[in-house]
Amino acid sequence: MLLRSNDHVSGKSTLACSLSWELHTRGKLSYILDGDNVRHGLNKDLGFKAEDRTENIRRVGEVAKLFADAGLICIASLISPYGKDRDACRAMLPDAFIEVFMNMPLALCEERDPKGLYKLARAGKIKGFTGIDDPYEPPLNCEIELNQKDGVCPTPSAMAGEVITYLEDKGYLQD
Repeated sequence: MLLRSNDHVSGKSTLACSLSWELHTRGKLSYILDGDNVRHGLNKDLGFKAEDRTENIRRVGEVAKLFADAGLICIASLISPYGKDRDACRAMLPDAFIEVFMNMPLALCEERDPKGLYKLARAGKIKGFTGIDDPYEPPLNCEIELNQKDGVCPTPSAMAGEVITYLEDKGYLQD
């Protein structure tokens, strides 16, 4: 399962934790591959150029495939700006790839940016920042799209509930 968004600070990691907890309460094993955490270890040799972003997503896809082969639900929580990279992961996991697009407004992400990354990117101090001076290709075929409702961002629990409902409806959580 790929939780991805068009921006930093959209709530991907928080949703991943809520979703993992919901799966745990149903007796399902899951593991979160968080973009920031993966870049501190497995992908610490990669930067943020287009080719590095592609390799980052490829490696996460390969690890997710290993988890799926072991029977775990892998929740990959990352910014994945290029459609071709998402399509490559989908091809790796044809029966188990579920793309969840957190389509949150840029203004919301900038508003709740505790590290001040958006301010730095807008000031030109961070280059290649997705959504500011680096492109983002919205998904064409995601399974789930999470949005604000009447200008209000749903709670992590509510968003996790939407994902769980989808998984149940499609038979992914059957024993």
